[in-house]
Amino acid sequence: MSSVLIDQGVAALRAGDTVTARSAFELALADTESGAALEGLAEALYWQRDYSAAAAHYERAYAAHRQEGNSMAAGLAARTAGWIRGYVLGDWAVGSGWFARARTIFTEAREDGPEHGWVLLIDAYSEPDVQVREDLLREAVTIGRRFGDPDIEFEALVCLGCVLVMTDRVTEGLTLCDEGLAAACAGELTDLATVEAIFCRFFWMCELVNDVPRADQWVRAAAEHLRRSNVVAALCRAHYGGILTAAGRWEEAEAELVESARCFARGMSDRRAFSLIRLAELRLRQGDLEQAALLLDGLDTHPDAVRTLAALHLAKGETALARDLLERCTAGADDAVPTAGETTLIGPLLALLVEVHLDQGDLDAAERVAQRLDRIAGLQHMPYLRAVAALANGRICVARGDSDARGCLHSALQDFTRAQLPMELAETRLEMARALATQSPEVAIAAAKAALDDFERLKAARHADAAGALLRSLGAPVRTGPKGFGTLTRRESEVLHLLGAGLSNAEIGDRLFITRKTVEHHVGNLLAKLGLRNRAEAAAHVTRGNPSR
Repeated sequence: MSSVLIDQGVAALRAGDTVTARSAFELALADTESGAALEGLAEALYWQRDYSAAAAHYERAYAAHRQEGNSMAAGLAARTAGWIRGYVLGDWAVGSGWFARARTIFTEAREDGPEHGWVLLIDAYSEPDVQVREDLLREAVTIGRRFGDPDIEFEALVCLGCVLVMTDRVTEGLTLCDEGLAAACAGELTDLATVEAIFCRFFWMCELVNDVPRADQWVRAAAEHLRRSNVVAALCRAHYGGILTAAGRWEEAEAELVESARCFARGMSDRRAFSLIRLAELRLRQGDLEQAALLLDGLDTHPDAVRTLAALHLAKGETALARDLLERCTAGADDAVPTAGETTLIGPLLALLVEVHLDQGDLDAAERVAQRLDRIAGLQHMPYLRAVAALANGRICVARGDSDARGCLHSALQDFTRAQLPMELAETRLEMARALATQSPEVAIAAAKAALDDFERLKAARHADAAGALLRSLGAPVRTGPKGFGTLTRRESEVLHLLGAGLSNAEIGDRLFITRKTVEHHVGNLLAKLGLRNRAEAAAHVTRGNPSR
């Protein structure tokens, strides 16, 4: 009877029916406790987002598999328990212990068996030497293929792809990631931690190199798989939120990032910074400098925060702070040979440093940095870095009054279009308008209007103001306010809507991921703008269906 129930539970899991699966495994366990039933229930609990219970049941499954003499299953259960404890719940020491336990069990098996592939994978996770890590992963891929174990093969393949991306072999690395996702979507993989790791690492790499088209295609291709599961937990949601931000899908990005931050707050508070930094980047693009600063408070030493923090300094006119931060993080001779990983990690920082130098009027320094950016962009055959290098050169030409600006900016427009990055595309259009302002004012007005439309569609208020100012300087008419905002800002409209739903300031802050003090500030502003005396009148105003007058 237990085996029949376990088979039913497995079939339900594969169909995405976690309720039926959980019931079947619980009935099986009521009859006889077994490693298979415990592991099935653990997976069902995981997909239902009961992560603590899932980890506890994987640990029980480990013990049951050991008693049953199934060392491979015991090692895999220990490894999955380690994944959940460490990567989902944030208990890094506990996760490390379970990974170590899995490694020991796999090591006890024959060295010429598939278990050795898992040993190599676990060793690769903590190996500091990049070349050694690459060698370990290549050997693990070989073992997975030799023994017909797709979980070993494709997890190692995607990990190898990440190593290649991080060492500037971007195209080759992302192709390996593509293959891993194809295997996951085809149902070739059975290990939960392997599937999670593959999706999470893929989103991380796409975010790192701003490969929005690749991420978008796979999200569509994997839609059914993603619908049936909760792939992915907090860290992967943060990476996906970063991709959505770059893609200009800001409402979706905010939903992912807020949910990610909430997941981190429940169990991974030390990793919450990943979500906060990306949410700060979103706020910065929206023009909400105050919120961006609040989100970055205390994160000034976090490596992921460098670019967003420097961009915030630049937006606030704190160019000396921005320059100091960027120069420290991109330290190196201007004519130095690019090192491994420099195109991926330092390239975007150099592009921002060019802006800082131009803002300070230091054209010579801007040119030196742009030349370094050109060299490293030449190593990566991806449109994003080519585009930021072309935009940097175009900005320098505009500042110098050179006629080459148009060619550089046209190249940037083409590559930002290929990369599907609407914010950067609009910024380039605005720079093109500046370049053409004297020689071709009519064309400049058209470019500035296109930029303004893009910024308003994105609801990038600060950048829309800059485009409007340029249009006015060219003698072109400009609307008196962004489309769809009425007298309220986007954030004030959101707060008003939630006031109408009866939420308190604390509840509004939790919903919008802002502080109570900031909520109070928005409430005061919107009441003054709408001529309302209190929250009750604000709620009635929403009920009448006229939230922004």
